[in-house]
Amino acid sequence: MKQGYWILAVLLSHWRRHPLQLTTLMVGLISATALWSGVEALNQQARTSYDRAAAVFGGSRPAMLVGQRDSTFSQQLFVDLRRAGWQVSPVVEGRIRIQGRPLRLLGIEPVTFPAQAGSIPAIGAADLKSFIGPPGETLVAPETLIALTGTEGTVLVTDDGALLPPLKVHAQLAPGVVIVDIGFAQSTLHMQGRLSRLLIGNTRSQPPPLEAVTGDMLRYVAADAETDLERLTDSFHLNLSAFGLLSFLVGLFIVYSAVGLAFEQRMPMLRTLRACGVSSRKLNGVVLIELLVLAIAGGLVGLVCGYLIAAALLPNVAASLNGLYGARVSGALALRPEWWIAGLAMSAVGTLAASSTSLLKVVRLSVLAMAQPYAWQQSQRRWLGYQGVMAVAMLVAAITVLLVGGSLISGFAVLAALLLGAALALPVLLEVVLRIGERSSRQPLAMWFWADSRQQLPGLSLALMALLLALAVNVGVGTMVESFSKTFAAWLDGRLAADVYVNAFSDAQARDIEVRLRSRPEVTAILPSGRAEIKIGGWPVEVLGLADHATYRDRWPLLESRSNAWDDVKSGEGALVSEQLARRLKLRLGGLLGVSTPTGIWSLRIAAIYADYGNAKGQIAVNIDAFTGRFPDLPRTRFGLRVTPGKIGPLIDDMRKAFHLDESRLSDQSTLKMESTGIFNRTFAVTAALNTFTLGVAGVALLTSLLTLSSSRLPQLAPLWALGVTRRQLAGIELLKTMSIAFITAMLALPLGLLVAWCLIAVVNVRAFGWRLPFHVFPLHLAELLGVAMLASLLATLIPVIRLMRMPPAVLIKIFANER
Repeated sequence: MKQGYWILAVLLSHWRRHPLQLTTLMVGLISATALWSGVEALNQQARTSYDRAAAVFGGSRPAMLVGQRDSTFSQQLFVDLRRAGWQVSPVVEGRIRIQGRPLRLLGIEPVTFPAQAGSIPAIGAADLKSFIGPPGETLVAPETLIALTGTEGTVLVTDDGALLPPLKVHAQLAPGVVIVDIGFAQSTLHMQGRLSRLLIGNTRSQPPPLEAVTGDMLRYVAADAETDLERLTDSFHLNLSAFGLLSFLVGLFIVYSAVGLAFEQRMPMLRTLRACGVSSRKLNGVVLIELLVLAIAGGLVGLVCGYLIAAALLPNVAASLNGLYGARVSGALALRPEWWIAGLAMSAVGTLAASSTSLLKVVRLSVLAMAQPYAWQQSQRRWLGYQGVMAVAMLVAAITVLLVGGSLISGFAVLAALLLGAALALPVLLEVVLRIGERSSRQPLAMWFWADSRQQLPGLSLALMALLLALAVNVGVGTMVESFSKTFAAWLDGRLAADVYVNAFSDAQARDIEVRLRSRPEVTAILPSGRAEIKIGGWPVEVLGLADHATYRDRWPLLESRSNAWDDVKSGEGALVSEQLARRLKLRLGGLLGVSTPTGIWSLRIAAIYADYGNAKGQIAVNIDAFTGRFPDLPRTRFGLRVTPGKIGPLIDDMRKAFHLDESRLSDQSTLKMESTGIFNRTFAVTAALNTFTLGVAGVALLTSLLTLSSSRLPQLAPLWALGVTRRQLAGIELLKTMSIAFITAMLALPLGLLVAWCLIAVVNVRAFGWRLPFHVFPLHLAELLGVAMLASLLATLIPVIRLMRMPPAVLIKIFANER
């Protein structure tokens, strides 16, 4: 034990003599762990919110019974089922608004509520009386309580004037959910004697068939282990995870470089320890302990930094998930112990992976071997040929997976193989370019410039790989975002064709509104619409009913269409389908699609395929008259309005005063466009931030590599200084040399980035979301990123260059005194 302590002390003395290397290693560990753990914290927070929402919204749920013809049904059916032996519990659900904030109100019956339903709180015997008896309790999440600016015990009033029981916080509830006793809920929602669904609990005996008790009034919905939110948001989280892993790998490049140099410099020390009687097993064990200690130390700091990154990005992630998928994510970051353990494990595993080559050298260390402190740089050249072969193999693998694979995972595999192959090929390409430069030079100093650049290349190759990957991903994601921004505005103009959108409270109010609007001369067209939710092949699909009007004929964003597409839709026999649905079901123009409706199977011919960016569900657009015939029981409360320009604002104000419609039921096109644009801006803000972090880590990798190599470069620079080249000239040569290599790397990253953008748009995006963006190239954006990369390289080069300019001549002279 004592021997192991002294061995560890000897090994750690290296870091005390070389604090810059220790700083480099810790920066790599902290950066890698911080970016990975930050992304995982965001994903974990979102999934925790899904779990909290699951039982409330019906995902990850027990089996249930819902209305066959309507969204509600008679309470008497619950009584009949309980008497027949069915273990069911009633739930009432509806929407309310408090202080203008929309909330989901749930009424439960705590006595019969099944325990396996999830996070809806089980009411114990001690709390049962206070929950169901007057004045009752309103259970809310902590976030909801804060949003409502209330305290426990506060009695709130809905915007409709209904009183709720006093508030009580329950930590497991999802934000935006309010739970009361079912009697209070029925009264508040004006649903006396009506229920929304019946949850089915475990039963020991076999109850009679459902049809024998309720006839055809109810239908059975099977239990679902995976929530709809999880299915819809998997792609979003997979994209975040991919960025986190990329950043983690870029950080490990720094670790690999620092550990490799440290091990080579410590070879004389390790050989001496072996000569003093330290066994190979004990030496390797102590080295492993040293690495784990450093990994845990860096991992702990990285986890703290990751928490700060996640806290900064959480508002944008939460807004994106809510806007895109309707998934409510808590705004307060709460981390589980598993996150800390996983972060430390990733730091340790990453460190060991980056140190594996050096550990193998220690295992095979010969006591009599000569020490070569910088052999690690020279030996890498022998790997250039192997790297070239491996790069070709990875590129071939990328093409193979692209042609064979069809899943989202295979899409990311294509991207990973492409990036890895390009990174492996970079040193080979740079070696070729530098060799050509050397052979084309005639002046001695120019020849030395190119030859010395080749000699310096092995030590910079990992940092340059990191720069290549970071810049290529920035170009790829930036091009995708710019392509989407360019397409999104035109697409919104087509989808949000009407000037005003109305959703009345009831059919009767809708008729009154329509009568009033027909007398308004500024309203040039009233376009009734409808919406129904169905499932095709287990996938949620929206059916839209559209009026036959020039508003839609001229503006709807069709990608492919038959010559008489709109006439087919008008006849009720044709349909427009979204790109997502067409890709998922492999639909083609002119093909048939069967849609299940309350009146039977509706056979529709595919008349056109249209763009529906950002929608996680499939969508079908049909004629509104045919829609109401197939879905006769759905409310007819939706319609769009075409309004004379300049008259939209006064019209909306008059309608709100006359019919008491809030912004959720009455909105103008400009507001909807602003909200939609805001959602996607927040979504891409997350990826832009991760891109910036990754590029920053790559800049740090280049800086640490240059600082690490600066001392080992002196034997190459001292002879030039002795021949008359001033220190300022040497600093200029070093700056030019590094910037030249960085510029070549950046120029190679631009076409690679465009290829990454194509993969994201044509492969990953299609397999993740089902829709494909048009591909555009933006020269100004590429020039801007090139400038940023060169600025990062310049900043990374300045410190070692300034140190060289200010280096005392005695240090350079000492190089010759130490020459062996």
